[in-house]
Amino acid sequence: MNTIFRKSMLSVAGLAFAGGIFAGPIAAHAATPAVDAKPAAVAVQTTAPKPQGDQSHITLNGEQTANVKAIIAATKKAGLPERAAVISIATSLQESKLENLGHLGDANDHDSLGLFQQRPTSGWGTPEQITNPEYSTTAFLKGLKQVDGWQDMPLTDAAQTVQVSAYPDAYAQWEQQATDLVAHNWNS
Repeated sequence: MNTIFRKSMLSVAGLAFAGGIFAGPIAAHAATPAVDAKPAAVAVQTTAPKPQGDQSHITLNGEQTANVKAIIAATKKAGLPERAAVISIATSLQESKLENLGHLGDANDHDSLGLFQQRPTSGWGTPEQITNPEYSTTAFLKGLKQVDGWQDMPLTDAAQTVQVSAYPDAYAQWEQQATDLVAHNWNS
């Protein structure tokens, strides 16, 4: 987890530095407009952020729907809000299309298993644990809780910080479907 923390801190530092480089000098030399400015109201976001980029959607079968419900149940059991379930479901949609994958032979991505394609050799748990939807979701959520500010960051950034995928932006395409699934199943 030190790697996750280090990457998060380097990302934040890089953004702060880039923001200072671009906004600082430009803002310092910008002409001050000659207008009578009045304070403006500040809008506070009270809903989930708008999904990033083009969105994908798949039709779910019974197994996939059961896995959605298992992810939501594990999220509630962990005492986390709906946003955590949205991130978890979007991650699972990307990693396995919400299918609890066992060993796929030559098609296997290393030793990745389960809903989140977690790897026993990376410390996620045993193959039996990782292919248990409640366990794998709880393991994912444990990683998510260690990401400072995960509640407010873009879904793809939160998921990537936990998963460390070769395709970090791929999670974003599932945000709308994950949001809809959580809205439909959270109280059922």
